[in-house]
Amino acid sequence: MDGAYLNLLSIQTNQLMASSEDFTAFEQLNEEQLPVPKHKLHGWAHFLGLYAGEHVAATEFVIGATFVALGAKTTDILLGLLVGNILAILSWTFITAPIAVETRQSLYTYLNKIAGDSMTKLYNWANVIIFTVISAAMITVSSTAVRFAFDIPAQLNWYPTNALFVLIVLLVGTIVVFVAMYGFKAVSEFSSICAPWLFVMFSSGALVLMPALADAVLGKTELSGWNDFLLIGDQSIWTGINSGGEPGIGLLEVIGFAWAANTITHFGLIDMALLRYAKKSSYGLATSSGMLFGHFVAWICAGIMGAGTAVLVKKSITELDPGDVAFYALGLSGFVIVIIAGWTTANANLYRAGLAAQAIFYKHSRKKTTLVVGIVTVIVACFPFVFSQILPLLTYAGLLVVPVGAIVFAEHVIFPRIGLTRYWVSYKNLKHSVPAIASWGIGLIFGFGLNVLDVISFYYLFIPTWILTIICYTLLSKKYGANQNYPEEEALDKEQHEKILAYQAHQAETDPPHVKDTSTLSKILKIVSFASLAITMVLAIITMFWSPDMAQYTNNRDVFYTYGFICTLTYFTTAYWTLQREKTLNKSGH
Repeated sequence: MDGAYLNLLSIQTNQLMASSEDFTAFEQLNEEQLPVPKHKLHGWAHFLGLYAGEHVAATEFVIGATFVALGAKTTDILLGLLVGNILAILSWTFITAPIAVETRQSLYTYLNKIAGDSMTKLYNWANVIIFTVISAAMITVSSTAVRFAFDIPAQLNWYPTNALFVLIVLLVGTIVVFVAMYGFKAVSEFSSICAPWLFVMFSSGALVLMPALADAVLGKTELSGWNDFLLIGDQSIWTGINSGGEPGIGLLEVIGFAWAANTITHFGLIDMALLRYAKKSSYGLATSSGMLFGHFVAWICAGIMGAGTAVLVKKSITELDPGDVAFYALGLSGFVIVIIAGWTTANANLYRAGLAAQAIFYKHSRKKTTLVVGIVTVIVACFPFVFSQILPLLTYAGLLVVPVGAIVFAEHVIFPRIGLTRYWVSYKNLKHSVPAIASWGIGLIFGFGLNVLDVISFYYLFIPTWILTIICYTLLSKKYGANQNYPEEEALDKEQHEKILAYQAHQAETDPPHVKDTSTLSKILKIVSFASLAITMVLAIITMFWSPDMAQYTNNRDVFYTYGFICTLTYFTTAYWTLQREKTLNKSGH
């Protein structure tokens, strides 16, 4: 599907009045196989919340601490993360969002039309591997909070060193697997209310631990200004010296990682699945809620929390895991943030892995494939290297997927501009696309070859890999049939699009509109939920700015721990209650 999709929205009246018998073929299809209908599109606020929730995960504790261990400098962190995340936002806005909005399809569906069944199956296998590893990392991170409660030693090796930790991983993982199988919708709804709380908790954690860092570096608990913050950063957090005592990474590496951390979703086009629901391609800018907070503020805050915890427990930051950091920064709320952030992210990614596996083993249900993938995921989660190496794992996963994004970008964006035919593989009814498979293979060999040769920083490997794959795919496609015309097939394709739009217009007439809950009780619940967040932030600010000495600091911190946890329970109770009330209202049809 292409830009012509938007022009088809002007459907003739006689098409809209078509009988339901005309839509029998569409009714038998899975909803995912059709473009998103106009009446199900969302506004910009939806995507702000969606990206804020998805890109603030328990791994932010790991990544924030990793920058400290890698020896980045304070100014490089502040500037590098800002520039890198802005580049990521622009990548979503100018690469992913336009294709998603014009096609209204997920990458999984659209790729089949471009590259055929064989390529799609290979790609689904890659997704099974990627999302299994990410899910395993999230389960491991959640387990670090539980292991802290049972006084189990931190798991710092690549393999588990404590049988009870393995048992906890198996228990936590089992819950994640069954929720992904049966209750993913409830989890996704619940995760949508986590974003405001996560924002408050990450910010609060940094504020709460900053006086301890100030006392260790400056000999006083209060900061006089910005220069004091930079001094603390240079001497105690981002020192420029890595954990091995060598000079650390520089500005370009920090920019590169911030940009590359989500290449799976922007250059790799995975987020077509989300942005296909956007009313405009400019909504790609809404990813800023995830990048500028989740991957800028949260990583900085996590670094401060990690360094502050290291000072309090008198250990190296490399000896700490997320459970340690979260507890010393946030008290009992720290357990909640690690468990929930890890749990919700693990469920979302395990659900994706199950979908990809089900597309391969289509004779089996999604529940069965999710169960099998889940068992493998839980076993992998027992090995702590998964979360401790999440930084390079994300980058390499991106490198695996980026060539596929390049193939889709070439066909959708470049082909019409140079006179080649989109969807020529589909028009020729080919199950195997030699240009697509060969280009993906060439891209992988090239990208990983550059990494072995150490030609450029591996954070930037996705850029030359993406460009080379585009060139290879364009040249090969021209040779194999993209330079030919297919007027009959294009006419049939257009006719099919018109029928789809007529079917969706028919659906829109029968789907009830969403009703907002404006009842007094719901308004009160919303006020209470956001008041609890405000109280939490105020307590953290008091701890930061009204702690003239360590005795007062300890007292303020304990007050924050106690009442911050009460506010956490209050927020989730009232926010979830509000969500359920609105769902009930819409189910009842009132």
